[in-house]
Amino acid sequence: MPFKKITERSKDINPFHVMDILAQAKQLEQQGQDIIHMEVGEPDFDTPQPIIDAGIAALKSGKTHYTPALGLPDLREKIAAWYQTHYQVNISPNRIVITPGASGALLLVMGALLERDKKVLLADPGYPCNRNFARFVEGKAQSIAVDANSNFQLTAEHINQNWDEDTAMALVASPSNPTGTVLSADEIMSLSQAVNAKQGHLVVDEIYHGLTYDGIDTPTALSIDQNAFVINSFSKFFGMTGWRLGWLVVPEQYESVMDRLAQNLFLAAPTMAQYAALSAFDANTLAILEQRRQQFEQRRNSLFPALQALGLTLSASPQGAFYIYANCSGLLNETQPDSMALSKHWLQQAGVAVTPGNDFGHYQAEQYIRFAYTTNEQRLLEAVQRIQTLGL
Repeated sequence: MPFKKITERSKDINPFHVMDILAQAKQLEQQGQDIIHMEVGEPDFDTPQPIIDAGIAALKSGKTHYTPALGLPDLREKIAAWYQTHYQVNISPNRIVITPGASGALLLVMGALLERDKKVLLADPGYPCNRNFARFVEGKAQSIAVDANSNFQLTAEHINQNWDEDTAMALVASPSNPTGTVLSADEIMSLSQAVNAKQGHLVVDEIYHGLTYDGIDTPTALSIDQNAFVINSFSKFFGMTGWRLGWLVVPEQYESVMDRLAQNLFLAAPTMAQYAALSAFDANTLAILEQRRQQFEQRRNSLFPALQALGLTLSASPQGAFYIYANCSGLLNETQPDSMALSKHWLQQAGVAVTPGNDFGHYQAEQYIRFAYTTNEQRLLEAVQRIQTLGL
């Protein structure tokens, strides 16, 4: 049967290169090569046992039917209580939408806020799927080059310089992927004021909240702007990647549209995952998660100077998430002229899988590589040693 035409939007959706790298790494493993994985942004820890136990109990008790489209009421109340105890922010459970991962939340936000040909302002580098979600709903992603001078984050100045009559929203992330940088309360305030002055929407990705270091306590944007749209997830800090569960906090007047969109786009988030997540905020679970956060911080503390010793150029130590975004221009040569070629060389010759910068945008992408410290400290340092042995 001949291949029939697909939509232009499908053609414009770029591949998620890190998944291609993961596939290549898995293929090499099947051939017997030992691969150190530093490419995928997935914690290496299993889901905490109390969450697993709660999921099993839910399955055994027959909790396998649909929940309301906006999510299990008990879970929405748990999340609201978390905002109160952790951030001292009062959020009505009615404003919380449970989604199939943070990706489901992004789809709802883009569907509700971005008209055809209207623009969302994004940092470059940034999480690659954001611009693809915008294209999927026939909107446009306007990437704005950021670097160490702005801590790899959008600023109020960026908003004022780039906003025009076709701009609808700005999307920022704190802590960010791929750089691990964090927005302070003052920076969020400035962004909020700039976006509100343009009568636009501010969307804040907070999926790495809980994974911050050096004593930093990241503020939620909701403590500064109750009209912000805030995305979070059970994947990163809570270690529930495969359960596919996230949430979205919306202003009160958007509850109805989110309900309608959720009903039609995915009906509801996975039921057993929602029941399992009821245990995510329990004290014994949080104690496990804090121990893991400390391990991530120790990994960062070991990996950062080791990468510097390799000849990589690094800005300030990342304050959150589990990534280091490193300038590799000092290691490039005629054989490996860019970060993509260098990352392939490391994978094939050293068994070290990393992500080249072109997955995260265009600005200086060929000069950057992202390292995910999502494996144990010994393996991280072994990866550095393997690269060093190549004679770079």
